[in-house]
Amino acid sequence: MSVQFNSEAFNRRLLDDAEFVTRALDTLLPVDDGPEGRLMEAVRYAVLLGGKRVRPYLTLNTAALFSVDPKCALRAAAAIEMVHCYSLVHDDLPAMDDDDLRRGQPACHIKFDEASAILAGDALLTRAFEVLAEDGTHQDAGVRVELVQALARASGPLGMVGGQMLDLVAHDHDLDMNEIARLQRMKTGGLIDFAVMSGAILGKANEDSRHRLHGYAHDLGLAFQIVDDLLDVVGDEAQVGKRTGKDEAQGKATFVSMMGIDGAREQAQRLGDQAIQHLDIFAEKADPLRDMAHFIVHRAS
Repeated sequence: MSVQFNSEAFNRRLLDDAEFVTRALDTLLPVDDGPEGRLMEAVRYAVLLGGKRVRPYLTLNTAALFSVDPKCALRAAAAIEMVHCYSLVHDDLPAMDDDDLRRGQPACHIKFDEASAILAGDALLTRAFEVLAEDGTHQDAGVRVELVQALARASGPLGMVGGQMLDLVAHDHDLDMNEIARLQRMKTGGLIDFAVMSGAILGKANEDSRHRLHGYAHDLGLAFQIVDDLLDVVGDEAQVGKRTGKDEAQGKATFVSMMGIDGAREQAQRLGDQAIQHLDIFAEKADPLRDMAHFIVHRAS
């Protein structure tokens, strides 16, 4: 990529932003000592366990392009992470991907039980919309409504949930490259797109800025999924933090199975470069977003 990338500086920023988001999540999802306390224990386990907080990073640093109040951006970032973590909890269930590990630790349904994991995911999803709808997220009710609508679209039947359904039925179909790309745009790309666009919504960005950021998010989301497919084939399980080799074992059609390892790597690089090009109008203010594109293409976990 043409952008100068300082991995050490980026990692510090990523860790700092992740810490800010974790603190916000800790506040927004308090301990409950009542009879339903086990639910919040499972919720907090799923959310506070760790993670790179890629989606919140995108929200915080897109919002910064438009001088959004950091407190407002942090609430939106936390809401997005709630939805992301809910999806991981449900994806790991035996009825879905049947994974025992998440981020190197027992999956939520292993640590607790399946019923608690399902309810924890439900609680995270609904709490996310509550956070976005609250006055503290933005003083303009119209902005809050737009955020709620956009997240619903990104996470619902035309987005993440629909993509997961396509993934479940893909075993019975021979998907071509366009169909795989569509599946991943829905399952993975939708929430990444919202993470980027939420900053623009909070900042009441103009149409040109939104168009550029949507292009960035589109290419970044596909690059992210291609690298995910690569890590399932060539990644180190301890470093990735979850079981690898699942796609091949299940006979899944992926970017790697269609393009090969080298072809997938080249495509991820092209998409990362394209994502960066969309940010030209923002000059150096968008460097944190450029850094994320580089990180996603070269990540090892």
